Amino acid sequence: MQFYNLLIKYRFWLSLALLVAAIALNVTGSAGFWPTFPLYFIAVIGLFSHFFIGPLRLIQGPMEAGNIEEVERILATIWFPNLLYKPIRSTYFTIKGNLAMMKQDFDSAEKHLKKSSDLGAPMPEAEGANKLQLGMMALQKGDMKNGESYIRAAIRAGIPDKESEAVAFLSMCQIFMNKREFRAAKDFFRKAKACNPKSKEVVAQIKEIEKYISRIPG
Repeated sequence: MQFYNLLIKYRFWLSLALLVAAIALNVTGSAGFWPTFPLYFIAVIGLFSHFFIGPLRLIQGPMEAGNIEEVERILATIWFPNLLYKPIRSTYFTIKGNLAMMKQDFDSAEKHLKKSSDLGAPMPEAEGANKLQLGMMALQKGDMKNGESYIRAAIRAGIPDKESEAVAFLSMCQIFMNKREFRAAKDFFRKAKACNPKSKEVVAQIKEIEKYISRIPG
């Protein structure tokens, strides 16, 4: 596994070196085309996979270790993201969006996450999480219409964990409270509680809403 990761890390430069070596052998007359064909073949495959597949496999370790600088360094080696295979390109923009959110650069985060959403996530759960983030950012900007649309799409696509699912239902509850559609608001509130979230922030939000939602008609 370590060898494969090293191969991915230096794939571009190794492929370039093989290509230069093959051309040099041809130009100097040291070897003809067919003897150097394996060098050309490996070089082309390496260059193609570098631009088409990219090095995203290398990100898993640094992400798990919380080494964001290394993640950004790896992403920086992707010079032409639009050449990446579509599902990999979607993952690339999702990661870029999440990193931008961590830096509270919400404009960049929204731009990258929209690109990922337009491409379609490789897994429905990832698509759901992506659309939920877009919905929450829209709500922060006061854009209730797009916020509701994105969060509905996130719920339909499926959200990967109960904490995030509870956040989605609570957001829908608040949207419908603002619209004075109290029956729908209560329904979403019940769904949020049914997720049985554990995080302090979500539990506190549920308790706060619970203080007055039972007194609302509908």
